[in-house]
Amino acid sequence: MKIENTKAQMRKGVLEFCILSILKDGEAYTSDILETLKDAKMLVVEGTIYPLLTRLKNAGLLAYRWEESTGGPPRKYYSLTEKGKLFLTELSNTWSELQQAVTIVTSEKNKK
Repeated sequence: MKIENTKAQMRKGVLEFCILSILKDGEAYTSDILETLKDAKMLVVEGTIYPLLTRLKNAGLLAYRWEESTGGPPRKYYSLTEKGKLFLTELSNTWSELQQAVTIVTSEKNKK
């Protein structure tokens, strides 16, 4: 078993949560989302994020709007819908519970 595969699967598992969290404070352009993820050491490429954004939009969690750009094609800005905000709240609760559970399981006192 290769550690890199496991690490990649762990990152993929939280990517939707991270994207929704980035958008909780307002809309963002795809490159801004990618930059925030890369700054956080979440290794994501454009080929991964575009299908994910489309899936989140199709699920009713994201909306987007087009804005004309002076230096190129129009830009698509994503934002959370009301459904997306509720979904993010649920994910945040689940993440907290999962963090606590993993901390308990992996703590030194539980090692035998």
